[in-house]
Amino acid sequence: MIDLKFLRQDPQAVRDSQHARGAEPDLVDAVLAADAARRQALVAFEAARAEQKAIGKLVARAAGADQRALVGQAKGLAAEVKAAAGQLAIAEADLERAAETLPNLVEPGVPPGGAENYALISQSGRLRDFAAEGFEPASHDELGERLGLIDTARGAKVSGARFYYLTGIGARLELALLGQAMDLAAELGFTPMITPTLVRPEVMRGTGFLGEHSDEVYYLPADDLYLTGTSEVALAGYHKDEILDLSGGPLRYAGWSACYRREAGSYGKDTKGIFRVHQFHKVELFSYVDPSAAAAEHHRLLGFEEMMLAVAGLPYRVIDVAAGDLGTSAARKFDCEAWIPSQGRYREMTSTSNCTTFQARRLNIRQRGPDGSAQPVATLNGTFATTRWIAAILENHQQADGSVLVPPKLRPRLGGLEVIEPVNHAA
Repeated sequence: MIDLKFLRQDPQAVRDSQHARGAEPDLVDAVLAADAARRQALVAFEAARAEQKAIGKLVARAAGADQRALVGQAKGLAAEVKAAAGQLAIAEADLERAAETLPNLVEPGVPPGGAENYALISQSGRLRDFAAEGFEPASHDELGERLGLIDTARGAKVSGARFYYLTGIGARLELALLGQAMDLAAELGFTPMITPTLVRPEVMRGTGFLGEHSDEVYYLPADDLYLTGTSEVALAGYHKDEILDLSGGPLRYAGWSACYRREAGSYGKDTKGIFRVHQFHKVELFSYVDPSAAAAEHHRLLGFEEMMLAVAGLPYRVIDVAAGDLGTSAARKFDCEAWIPSQGRYREMTSTSNCTTFQARRLNIRQRGPDGSAQPVATLNGTFATTRWIAAILENHQQADGSVLVPPKLRPRLGGLEVIEPVNHAA
């Protein structure tokens, strides 16, 4: 959640952030009202408690009839304190619910508006002219079937729409890609992690995934657990309720996990192939940093992502995502989008978000400040590689004869394989 002290001091800045997101600015006033009610309830409770303590001291010094009168008065005050405590608990719960409706404060400079209002930061790589090469580029799902890499028909037979099998070299290609990501992350100072994919409600809520996009999350009511759509959730929860030592610099983790997304509301979108599926694998970078270093760390994560895109040999662009397309927790987000020849457009491959102190406040993750007080840290995350990249690799490295060149930097992980040839596989 956002800093309530900042909200009180500059509510207009929060309203401006809501406007930039296209969100409801009146939520700011609702939170301010709930905060005022909580503070009023706290004052009433503390006043009643102070009076109760004062009477208690008088009881200890009194005797006889005076003491009995004071004891009666103390009993009445005890009931008042209990009632005030109850009102305070209600007010605190109301404030928490209200505060959780507010997304993170958008960073200055983030483009306002919806998804189409992004700002282009850079472009990298050459877009192939397939017409000049004499053939029409095939889609990744066509290539996947032709090369024996992807089997969506049997995925649907076994599990339903938006499921698939990666078969043969397809399975090996994913392992090569994600393995390369984990090794590079380790070289860059990240601690490799294999994370849980089931988390408790307080962790899912703390990371901001149970707000406006809660319908995207799979829930297991019998166990009261959620399936994660990214290892960001488990990595954020790793230090829940802890005080971290960041004196030596950021704590950085790289999490490999299966990811699950319901893709609610995506009916009719990307129905073929592996672009928009219910289950996939991903390596996610995650950093815990001092808030003053968060912006620099954000650009650092973006640079790391571009290093991995170079490994895959993909042409891409980097965009500054518009405020209305940010997730609840993100104050700013940079996406790297690879060119997809069959679609004639760029599609998201990586996303890195600066969540400032938003998640840490919810998950109670802090560090010691210069004065010794516990203060929230900042958290950041970024995609390092994921199953979707296979689609971009197949399409950008396809050849006229139907084969696909393996990106040179991935060849050592595939036994030196340079070309994936079409195969005749059983129907």
